[in-house]
Amino acid sequence: MSLAYRYRAATASGAVVEGVVQAATPRAAIDQLRRQTLVPVSVEPVVTAGRRTARSRWIGAGRRDDALATATRTMATMLAGGSTLDRAVRFAAEHAGTEELGLALQGVRDDLQRGGTLASALHARAALFGSLAPALARSGEESGALDEALERLADHVERTRELRGQLRAALLYPALMGIVSGVGVVVLLAFVVPRFVGMLTDAGGTLPASTRLLVLLSVGFTRWWWVALSLGAVATVAARAWLRDPAHRRRWHAARLRWPLVGDLERIIASARFTRAFGTLVRGGSGVLAALRVARGTLTNAALCAGVDDAIRAVERGEPVAEALRGTLPPLAAQLLAVGEESGTLDAMALRVADTYDAESQRALRSLVALVEPALIVGFGAVVGFVALAMLQAIYSINAAVL
Repeated sequence: MSLAYRYRAATASGAVVEGVVQAATPRAAIDQLRRQTLVPVSVEPVVTAGRRTARSRWIGAGRRDDALATATRTMATMLAGGSTLDRAVRFAAEHAGTEELGLALQGVRDDLQRGGTLASALHARAALFGSLAPALARSGEESGALDEALERLADHVERTRELRGQLRAALLYPALMGIVSGVGVVVLLAFVVPRFVGMLTDAGGTLPASTRLLVLLSVGFTRWWWVALSLGAVATVAARAWLRDPAHRRRWHAARLRWPLVGDLERIIASARFTRAFGTLVRGGSGVLAALRVARGTLTNAALCAGVDDAIRAVERGEPVAEALRGTLPPLAAQLLAVGEESGTLDAMALRVADTYDAESQRALRSLVALVEPALIVGFGAVVGFVALAMLQAIYSINAAVL
């Protein structure tokens, strides 16, 4: 795993420079500095890119995207105003919204001072900046319009952040309902029912079938919960091991796309991300093949990735992009891309497809949430109703036996 190391080193002329390098071990970091004709003075590990990226997916993804969008737009504005790239990157690093981004931008500036390009510096830190940033930076450097390329990158990051926020907001209420329902069931089975069973045992008598079933569930939960937890852990580990095989993961992802509602929603969201990245790259001057390869990195579904790989090979043979992507993207997306190819506006049509499917994903998500909410309410109500019925039947049974 690649780690980030902050270093202080001396150049051949005796000047002291500081920066951040990516390496697997401290020794590898030192060797990397020596290959750059630097004499290491100190090399200290900082936060790992992988760990920070994995954690940010759950905790700070929104804050990271905010900081990244602000930094790229700041650099674009300064470049458009006549500032040098070094000064723009330095200013963005000093005013970065997160420590991680500040360290990464300082590393980018160090690479630039050693004669590297912005694209190569961003590519070396793709764990944070993604695969789209270096591709756009490369096209901007080649065309001499780096400020416009960074502006497009900022627009893309902000649009992605907005979509992620909308998805989270839509899923928040069902998630809270699920948690509350689960806690309610645990409280009933672990605390309420055992005390009620103790009262019934003291009273004696024969319990109705519903009450006996409730007692059985409660006893199984309170005494054998560790068995269920162990089986769940074993199943999780086994599933992860099974999914490590690329063929198994591709079959699982392909099956997931065939699920009602959920599969359609996943395909729509993936199509929106892919076409937005593809359209942004083509508009920035990247070739179609290069744009397809970079946009593939926005997909997480292995089956869709395989479809894009097939499309890339088909385009290399001379097939149109829309025809090559047919079957991987939804029919409307392929049709609009075909129109874009015919009219010479492939970038605009790809971005229009992304906007269309962003809106469609919101509608599909609202429809899914509209089904999940009543299902959770009905399910929790059924559990509570069953517990109440079993208790009442036991009480009536005991009273009838006494009378």
